[in-house]
Amino acid sequence: KNYTVVTEFVLLGLSQNHKVQIILFFVFLLFYMIILPGNILIILTIWKDSQLESPMYFFLANLAFLDICYCSVTPPKMLADFFSYYKTISYSACMVQLFFLHFLGAAEAFLLMVMAYDRYIAICKPLHYHRLVSRGVCFVLVGATWGGGFIHGIILFALSIHIPLCGPNILDNFFCDVHQLVNLACGNTFIVELLMFLNNGVVIIMCFTLLLISYTVLLLKLQTQSSMTKNKVASTCVSHIIVVFVMCGPAMYIYALPFQAVPMEKVVAVFHTVIFPLTNPMIYTLRNKEIKGSMWKLVSKCLLWC
Repeated sequence: KNYTVVTEFVLLGLSQNHKVQIILFFVFLLFYMIILPGNILIILTIWKDSQLESPMYFFLANLAFLDICYCSVTPPKMLADFFSYYKTISYSACMVQLFFLHFLGAAEAFLLMVMAYDRYIAICKPLHYHRLVSRGVCFVLVGATWGGGFIHGIILFALSIHIPLCGPNILDNFFCDVHQLVNLACGNTFIVELLMFLNNGVVIIMCFTLLLISYTVLLLKLQTQSSMTKNKVASTCVSHIIVVFVMCGPAMYIYALPFQAVPMEKVVAVFHTVIFPLTNPMIYTLRNKEIKGSMWKLVSKCLLWC
């Protein structure tokens, strides 16, 4: 019962060295100036080009939008804190950040599963593709990913606000997350840790396992296809597999391990919350000739108009 009423947290950030912070600010700002417009361009290209109306591109546009939203949760404050000597975040802002981080992260994991389903139907049941993956079905599936992400986020949010906090209100990171709050908790937090692991660690492990199995089955199924079809579909599946490892690998490292301070956690967190999400749609795009051609046409039209 001996807990502290916390009104704000002190964030230690990525570094305490001022010169290092300035360098990191310009590195991340340059990254955002290049990659963020690229994701917006992907969405505009798919929206404007009538030839890119297949479900695969519809899901890709949603992935780009989710990644833009996801990277608007923690990086803006991180960039602002590079110029702050005393980095703080209020308790309410911490809870909001935590909710949206897991809401959007889970929605993206579920969307990757939907994209795997789309590729499975396209390869294994091509004659039924337009019926099983119609426009209406696509909207339902995307809505389900957002709904599933919301439920996941709200459960973690509800568990987090009931954690009794003790000790110094210092978070050795650049953002708020569930495992950091558990490290500040009073008394025996086994039940809270177990519930959070079941809702977070198990979800990401389950998604990763199912995605890995589905793409393994798809690659084995390709052995019966013609060489031209095999090369085209294999290229798409490889892009999907790269994104699965890029997203799920750091997430499992952060959330599937026991809740304790890990030296590499900050580095992994930077890649997981800042860098990888914005590069996911770019991985798909760089291996797709159709969307690259459409993007170049759109950029050329804009330059000519200017």
